[in-house]
Parts: sequence; structure tokens; C-alpha cells
Amino acid sequence: MPLVTTTEAGVPIQGPSATLLYDNWYPALRTDTLRKGKLAKAMLLGIPLVLGRRNDGRVFAMRDSCPHRGIPLSEGWFNGNRVTCRYHGWEFEPCSGRCELIPSLSSHDHLDATRIYATAFPCQERDGHAWVYIPGSGRKAETAERRSVPDLAKFGPRFRTAFLTADLPCNVDHGIIGLMDPAHGPFVHQAWWWRSRASIREKTKRFEPIPEGFRMSAHAPSANSAPYKLLGVYGQPVETTIDFTLPNRRTEIIRCGDKWFSSLTTVTPVTASTCRIDVIAAWNVFYYVPFLTPIAKFFGAKFVRQDQVTMIQQAEGLKHNPSLMLIDDADKPAKWYFALKQARLDAAATGAPPKHPMDGPVELHWRS
Repeated sequence: MPLVTTTEAGVPIQGPSATLLYDNWYPALRTDTLRKGKLAKAMLLGIPLVLGRRNDGRVFAMRDSCPHRGIPLSEGWFNGNRVTCRYHGWEFEPCSGRCELIPSLSSHDHLDATRIYATAFPCQERDGHAWVYIPGSGRKAETAERRSVPDLAKFGPRFRTAFLTADLPCNVDHGIIGLMDPAHGPFVHQAWWWRSRASIREKTKRFEPIPEGFRMSAHAPSANSAPYKLLGVYGQPVETTIDFTLPNRRTEIIRCGDKWFSSLTTVTPVTASTCRIDVIAAWNVFYYVPFLTPIAKFFGAKFVRQDQVTMIQQAEGLKHNPSLMLIDDADKPAKWYFALKQARLDAAATGAPPKHPMDGPVELHWRS
């Protein structure tokens, strides 16, 4: 569903629709779900995938369809080296997709099976995720080398980690602008351990352009959020930096002397009308506190669940095709996202470099 933005005078402007961005790396699933000799299924951008781990440890992702008759390859077998179709026994090397064997071929056939390929996608493992590169229609997967797989920032060899996920019944645009929305916290995330409506105060944040995104410059974190207050026990100034980069990534880094917390949050299009939020975090703050990881996951899951419930409720309203809008300044990051996305789409169509919507640093003001 397209959004409507407004000019400074409040004149409605139609925003771009929820077009999917290809030629990017997306997290498909957690690699701890990949079992030896087993295949796993996932969906990215409406494309059914089958994933697994070879005997040499390398992860792979293929389109879940045999090029012969289209039966899902996930219905077949995997011996750690080859994926075998259950319909006619065709065997494929899963990282390249090359067909290695067609059992029905006789001595009278001249077909070279190795010239047949199932669709295989570049796939790499990072921070416990299998990241899959989805090229645009008609584009070669070799373009994956131009974009790096995201890495969760870490600032030392000793840290703890946690992972959270939730499915959202909305298109990726609604998921992403919900991710970067600075004004919903006191309403959606009301809790004694986070903040309340009574804690709302005016805030000023400085933003600056970065390649294919924007940054909330290093600043002292919100004083009306309880978790940030805990860092005061270290007696060091606390700074946080938040980045958003296309197609779907929000990174936050909090530093307090030699103590740190970092997170990577992605909103991944599963289909044209559904998406999934994944949060990966690492930290060395309160490293020796017993049971900190399960405690952090407990409260983090509640936080993500609050967003999930809100998006489920929003989906009910969107069924009736209402008019929507974005305002300044609280919705300015959402406007930048739509402009960055449109610039990427225009550049793909014309070959010209994408134009960044920000000319330089800017201050935004809102209450939250």
C-alpha cells in the first residue's frame, strides 16, 4: 500500500509503492536450524528457497524447484554433497546448482547433464544467519561481490549474544518505517522497564547522510529510557549511534568507555505483503552478571512482541485501504527511506548514480 507524504504546506504527495529491492543480501534463516543431511525451507521476496549445509561446512541456498518438472527440491534427499530430486532422481551440486547426474540417461543419449543448472543463490553465514543474495530479474548473481554481507559490529573478543525474530503481516515498507519511527515508544512500548506516556519530552537529534542511508549522529541516549540509565553505574559518558542503510538495516552502537552494546535489526520481505523482523545483538556490558542473556532475551522478546502486535492491529486497518500520511519532523526518517529507495530504483532503471535525498547534516525535533 502506498503512503502519502506531505510538503511543508501540508499538501499530500503520493509516495512510492512497496516495490521489493533486489540485488541485496537478506537473512533467510538461522543456521542452527540446518541439520546434517537435512534440507530446510525459507521464503525471500516471494521466492521459495531450500537451504542446507554441505559436509565441508559451507551453507547453500537454491530455488526450491527442480528445473526438470518443477517439484520442490526440498521434497527430495540431501547426502551432504548433492541434492537429489525425488521425482526422477536428478542430482545437483547445491552451491553452483549444476546437475551432476540424470539417472534416466542411456548410452544412446547425448545430453550433457552438467550443462543443466538449477537456480542457486550466493549464500554466506554471518552471526548465525544464512544470508542469501537475491539478484534482480535477468541479472547475474555475480553482482553479489559488489555488496558485502552485513556483519554485527563487535569491539572485543569477549561478548555475549542474543537473537530475536517475529513475523509481521505487512509489506516491507510498513515494517521498515515502523522500525525507524521515533515517536511510538511511549505508546507501544509502555513498561516500567522502558518508558511511559508520562515520560514524553522534546528531543533534538542530528542526522547526517551516509552511503545509501542516514545516521543519527553520536549522542547521549534518551534519559527517559530505563535500560540506558543502568549504564550509569560505569561512571563513563554514554554515547549511541544509529544508522539506517538500504535495503532494510538498522544498526545501533552504544559505547560507555570500554563497555559496549551493538545490534543489527533487519526487516526482510518474505512476500510482497509480509515481512520478518530479525534482531541480532552483542554486548560486553554487565558481562559477569548471572543469567543476563536469558533476562535480556526475555525483555527483548516482549519489546519485539509489542511491535508485532501493533503491526497486526495496523494490518486490520489497512484492509480497508485508508489514506495515510507522513509528517515532519518525527516522520522525516521515513521520508528519507522512501526517497533513498526510489533513488535506488531509478538508478537501476537509468544506470545513473543514485541521488541522496539529504544535502548534509540536519537537526530534527520531536516529542517522545
